[in-house]
Amino acid sequence: MKPKVILAYSGGLDTSVILKWLANKGYDIIAYIADVGQNEDFNAIKEKALKTGASKVYIEDLKKELVENYIFQAVKANAVYEGQYLLGTAISRPIIAKKQVEIAQKENTNILAHGCTGKGNDQVRFELIWMKLMPNVEIISPWKDKEWLEQFSGRSDLINYAKEEGIPIDVSLKKPYSTDENLMHISFEAGMLEDTSMKPDPEMFKLTISPMDAPNKEIEICIEFEKGIPIKVTNLTEDIQVGGSLELFLYLNELASLNGIGRIDIVENRFVGIKSRGVYETPAGTILFKAHKDIESITLDREVMHLKELISPIIAKFIYNGFWFSPEMDFLMAAVNKSQENVSGKVYMTLYKGNVIITGRESQFSLYDEALSSMDKEGGYDQKDAAGFIKINGLRLKLKGEKNEALATEISTK
Repeated sequence: MKPKVILAYSGGLDTSVILKWLANKGYDIIAYIADVGQNEDFNAIKEKALKTGASKVYIEDLKKELVENYIFQAVKANAVYEGQYLLGTAISRPIIAKKQVEIAQKENTNILAHGCTGKGNDQVRFELIWMKLMPNVEIISPWKDKEWLEQFSGRSDLINYAKEEGIPIDVSLKKPYSTDENLMHISFEAGMLEDTSMKPDPEMFKLTISPMDAPNKEIEICIEFEKGIPIKVTNLTEDIQVGGSLELFLYLNELASLNGIGRIDIVENRFVGIKSRGVYETPAGTILFKAHKDIESITLDREVMHLKELISPIIAKFIYNGFWFSPEMDFLMAAVNKSQENVSGKVYMTLYKGNVIITGRESQFSLYDEALSSMDKEGGYDQKDAAGFIKINGLRLKLKGEKNEALATEISTK
């Protein structure tokens, strides 16, 4: 009996070579393809895996679960890494790794493999999740394996091996960048983008049109939330309503794409300590994060909001670093879920040439009081009370000032 390996397989150069390399070493390779919304011909990838040496291929449709249990949870937490990155790649890894463990359990094996490099974040994300969900896991990570590294020093060695073994490939040594795509986003890294001063090629972008080429027409929409989760999108301009988690997310992707929304170019800090330049397109995510934060502005208590602003970047770091299935993540998400009990209502937005413009919001749980906020009405607020409020809050400042004055006088008289 050959030992079974469940390989996370994309059909690209690295995982195709890994599949053949492991098969030649005597493993029974079961290829696992995760459909997380990337634009791929999955049947063609399956055929390639079988021709390359896989004994079986799993194609798992994870799109709806990705939206509901991962993307929407990150939106609910306002989880943005380093203030800019909406975690498009990181958010897909937990569900991919989780399903890989489930397949391994079904196939009665504990050997899991991936093709992530030893410099990147994904190796950490996969392996930490495997360790949590399958404590007895045996991990094959070729890019950290001495024998592999002695045989393959880079891309040219992989291409030569693929040609020798008859693996069909469609790559060249002059690859301008690497990409990762799912429902949430597409990323562009490495290659020509390693020069941080180099402007991205306009032809590179796949999910969005250039804001300059977007229509000279505003699109007005309304997003409705229930307990922090988007439940309906209404295109007010074209009188279209879309409900359902996956459906509304796909529709927002479509609207954002047509209006050039979601492009960013950043340098981020990888978990392993390396800085990395990434160009991202995150169409629907850009709209949803902004809309959710806005509905919280009228439904969250001030102190709860301020506390949530402290934990949101911590949650983002946990997601980025691969700790989705961790005690600390469970702890903080419990607080997030508590905060979202009354985060329900509607946010009105205008989409125009790369911009997402908030134009209004409403909620039955709104803590906004028009009379209290008015400059023309008292609304039950006695302005004379503010004198005592300021006096009490200024007491320590006054005492500190008096102390400083006394010390300055004492020094000047010496």
